[in-house]
Amino acid sequence: MTEEITHALSAQDCLVALMVAVSASDEDIRTAELIKIQSAVNMLPIFAGYDNDRLSIMSKTVFDLFEQEDGLDALFGLIRESLPERLYETAYALACDVAAADGSLLEAELRLLEEIRYELDLDRLHAAAIERGARARHLT
Repeated sequence: MTEEITHALSAQDCLVALMVAVSASDEDIRTAELIKIQSAVNMLPIFAGYDNDRLSIMSKTVFDLFEQEDGLDALFGLIRESLPERLYETAYALACDVAAADGSLLEAELRLLEEIRYELDLDRLHAAAIERGARARHLT
């Protein structure tokens, strides 16, 4: 079933998949992270017209991929195939917001963010600015 879904990923599906992946990276999906994902999908212009039912489909796709040995590589392959390069920084910003949503960054989340930076070939200075913005938005 995952195979059928992955061939028709929209840019929005890719963004959701990365947010879910960051949330699931530490094997503990927190309520604050889920709220951040739902809020992004409901409020941001990039998700205008996005079918909310796709959230559960994309979550299941990410979970299925994470159960496979090379699942993370497969996820990044799908992202590179379906996400326009102009949205790479948006994807990283959303991933950072989800990682910061619960007020702590665990090692697994930091490693995945590093992998996202590498896979999307983001400029280190731009990535640092995005990270700084996420940190500023989530201070208590």
